[in-house]
Amino acid sequence: MPGLTLADARRMLDAGLAEADKIGQPMNVAILDAGGHLVAFARQDGAIRASIDIAQRKASTSILMEAPTAALMSLVQPGAELYGLEQTAGGLVVFGGGVPVYRDGDLVGAVGVSAGSAEQDVQVAEAAAAAIKA
Repeated sequence: MPGLTLADARRMLDAGLAEADKIGQPMNVAILDAGGHLVAFARQDGAIRASIDIAQRKASTSILMEAPTAALMSLVQPGAELYGLEQTAGGLVVFGGGVPVYRDGDLVGAVGVSAGSAEQDVQVAEAAAAAIKA
C-alpha cells in the first residue's frame, strides 16, 4: 500500500492554497505523512507566523487521533470525556483545521491549516484533503 507521496502532497498543497486564495485568507498549510513527518508546507504572504506550528500540530493531532481536529473540541471541554487531551503528546490542537487523509481505507497522512477562523481553516483543509481523491 503506497503511502503519501510527494506528488500527493504537492497536489494537496496546491488545492489548499487555491482554496485559501478563493476565500481571500492567507494560510499556513502543512501536509504530513502517516508517521507525522512533514512532506510539504507553505506559508502564504500575510499568514500569521504563530500558525506555522499550529498547522503542523493540527495535522499531527489528526494522525494521532485518526479524526478531524474539529471533531475533538466538544470532547475536551471541562467535564467532557477527553478533558485535558490537548496537554498530551507534546501539545495537541483540538480546534478545526486538521484533517486525516486516507487511501483505500488506510491512514496515509493529514493536512493541517491555520491562520484564518476555525471554519476557514476547516474549509481549506478539506479542499486539500479532497485533492488526493481526485
